Amino acid sequence: MTGTDALLTAAGSAEPAEGLRAVRSLRTLADRLETLQVERARRLGWSWQQIADCLGVTRQAVHKKYGKSDKVVR
Repeated sequence: MTGTDALLTAAGSAEPAEGLRAVRSLRTLADRLETLQVERARRLGWSWQQIADCLGVTRQAVHKKYGKSDKVVR
């Protein structure tokens, strides 16, 4: 079983504390992956609109979250 599989199993736990900790960990992982992919897309010349379309959010939302961040390479 991988770490991700263990987190998914724990997220469905009947024990709320275990499930909520797993949900928090999954959210952190998803946020890190999103940042990584936004950085890659921007380095490859993607527009904010292209990124927003893939994430299912508005261009304004993605730009607000990443546009002024030093994390995202332009």
